Amino acid sequence: MFRKPGLINSKAQDFPKGFIWLNTNRPLSLDDLKGQVIILDFWTYCCINCMHTLPDLDWIEKKYRGKPVIVIGVHSAKFYNEQEAENIQEAIGRYEINHPVIADKNMAIWQSYNVSGWPTLVVIDPKGNVVYQQSGEGQRENLDDVISVLLERHKEQGTLAEKPLEIHKPVAARSGILSYPSKMAFSPDGKMLAISDSNHNRILVVDADSGRIIHKIGGTKGFADGTFEEAKFFRPQGVLWVEGKVYVADTENHALREISLQSRAVVTLAGNGRQGHWIQSPQDAKSTQLSSAWDLAHDSGFIFIAMAGLHQIWAYHVQTGKIGPFAGSGHEDIVDGLLAEAQFAQPSGLAIFRNYLFVADSEISAIRRIDLDKKIVQTAVGEGLFVFGHKDGTLDEARLQHPLGVACEGNKVYVADTYNHAIRLIDLAEQKVSTMIGKPEMKAMCNINDPSCDTLGLFEPSDAKIRGNSLYIADTNNHLIRIFDLESKVLKTLPVKE
Repeated sequence: MFRKPGLINSKAQDFPKGFIWLNTNRPLSLDDLKGQVIILDFWTYCCINCMHTLPDLDWIEKKYRGKPVIVIGVHSAKFYNEQEAENIQEAIGRYEINHPVIADKNMAIWQSYNVSGWPTLVVIDPKGNVVYQQSGEGQRENLDDVISVLLERHKEQGTLAEKPLEIHKPVAARSGILSYPSKMAFSPDGKMLAISDSNHNRILVVDADSGRIIHKIGGTKGFADGTFEEAKFFRPQGVLWVEGKVYVADTENHALREISLQSRAVVTLAGNGRQGHWIQSPQDAKSTQLSSAWDLAHDSGFIFIAMAGLHQIWAYHVQTGKIGPFAGSGHEDIVDGLLAEAQFAQPSGLAIFRNYLFVADSEISAIRRIDLDKKIVQTAVGEGLFVFGHKDGTLDEARLQHPLGVACEGNKVYVADTYNHAIRLIDLAEQKVSTMIGKPEMKAMCNINDPSCDTLGLFEPSDAKIRGNSLYIADTNNHLIRIFDLESKVLKTLPVKE
């Protein structure tokens, strides 16, 4: 975190006209907000640090409800995909954001406030002056102090509005069995599929052929162990099926949970519902805090965890109950080498094949590979934090855009290339990347009976899993599970139902 003293006590820059506003029934201006305490949140929806800031902003909004205090999100996109208003709106829904958001076209507002990192929070006083500007997560106490002082001071001066500005938030109607399904795992016999039904805060177990729901675990936002009906999750992501147990990366509870299908009970293995920080060595899991655990994989008694919030891969030893860093220094970048020296950037997808652990390393738009025997990290595709796109070709030429899921079998690696709305194939034998579903450019017209045109396209898919000749896909923003036949190349929908 750092301050930008050059902007403190300067006049706030007004919002440009003609920009798209979301989550509000009308555009806003500083004139509209005169007398209000304004908190600007410069964010982009891919950013894990921005996700960590949202609960603090929600806390501020609830504490100061009924007061002349308003939070405004300034969405200054990193990735091409994040520049689209439709995609920002989906992120608003997924993260249950209640305040207005302006789409910062070409980062114009970002530049006018001299912002240089996500997230950055700016506080504007009721007279329109910038009185606070700081980047990084963990600013709740600072914001609370600044807001309380401003409310008291400006009430005394007579420059505080009597009540908050009335803003009507459009209500998005959405119905369906699934809400932003994120990750999947097959039972050992392949007959059942576990799905993290993230925004319904539950795990579903369904018949992999018919989609019939067999088990519902959870369904209420919170953090509680107990029976399937009593258990609570908070936007779970990764699921892993080992024998009769389903393990869950309970992402926004910062926890590792275990579901016993035999006893119909949920217990917490690691985490206590609060975000943790970097640790150096393995510790007792029950007393260790995690940070945005995003996906899981299993090998030789270890559960590997994509610890997105710490830019590391962690390992939980099932027998001893110890947990700690396995790979990654904690610095956010793309660096290969020995496990402790390597660097990741928001790892979000894991898959194991033989002695390799594959990692979808989202913020660097990369697929990494950890050799579990040699204990080294290698990069298959990817170049850096700001190198991304949709390009097929050799491993050096190919470009991905914020992939979240990965599956592998032999020399073939299937990638849920999330922000390209695509499934990509990395052929390690031929050293090339191709697109299986989705295209870099949409066709201007379609031919009759063209399969690529008569099927609903993917919308930010988050995971892929192999079952025989089929690839199951978590089509997250379409709220569906899709099945792609690897032989016929036909894409259909799994009808998840009661």
